[in-house]
Amino acid sequence: MIRPALTEWKAAADRLLSLSLTADADERDAVVAEIEVILDTRDRLLPDIQPPFTPEEETFGRDLLAAEPAVAAKLEQCMALIRKDLSASQTKKDGVRSYVNPYSKVARDGTFYDTKQ
Repeated sequence: MIRPALTEWKAAADRLLSLSLTADADERDAVVAEIEVILDTRDRLLPDIQPPFTPEEETFGRDLLAAEPAVAAKLEQCMALIRKDLSASQTKKDGVRSYVNPYSKVARDGTFYDTKQ
């Protein structure tokens, strides 16, 4: 018999893999919130998954370990999208700032000398 913590871990991994990241910011916020809940659930389950394991649990665990790289890749993809949005937001903010004050980055250490006096 497989422990309930292992089956819940598998369900959490399957939910993480099934999540789709969308371009819409509102939907993405909901997906990120769901990812946080799933990861908190996995953290809560981790102490319950301790040896000794039955042979059935060992084979089940091997399947779980095989799925973990895909879960990590999915989470990394999510992080990359968030980083991309943050950098785009920063670029947009810098563009607006330079539009409002176009001479803010001009070096003012030199002086102008009028030679036609």
